Amino acid sequence: METPIPIDSNNPVPAWLLAAHVACGFPSPAEDHAQTRIDLNKVLIQHPDATFFMRVRGPSMRDAGIDDGDWVVVDRALEAQHKDIVLAVVDGDYTIKYLSRRAGRIRLLPANPTFPPIEFRDGQLLVVWGVVTWIIKPTRPVALRRAA
Repeated sequence: METPIPIDSNNPVPAWLLAAHVACGFPSPAEDHAQTRIDLNKVLIQHPDATFFMRVRGPSMRDAGIDDGDWVVVDRALEAQHKDIVLAVVDGDYTIKYLSRRAGRIRLLPANPTFPPIEFRDGQLLVVWGVVTWIIKPTRPVALRRAA
């Protein structure tokens, strides 16, 4: 996994926002075609000085909707809670997993049954680096995105 990239929240990242909601089930009539501009930093970032982007490698969180090549937004200012998806450092390597805290036992759980949970031995160090707050994923294959 790559190194986290700090976010430059001083420069807005504008995008168009349609004034209507979209149905993922049955189609609904378009309410309005009004558009406004939004700043993606304001949508994605709660704590600018503690937020980072990171590219995901590997399929261990596939069933949580986090796939190889996706980007995640990681907020270091949030306190990790049981069942949060976290960016952790285990034995010097970054990993993204569900944090499990039960009966005084801390584990990192993958969202893919082909990967084992990460259990900690005495003396082994776990650092919860931050909480994953957003997943950014492409909807087109890389070859199509590059050709556009």
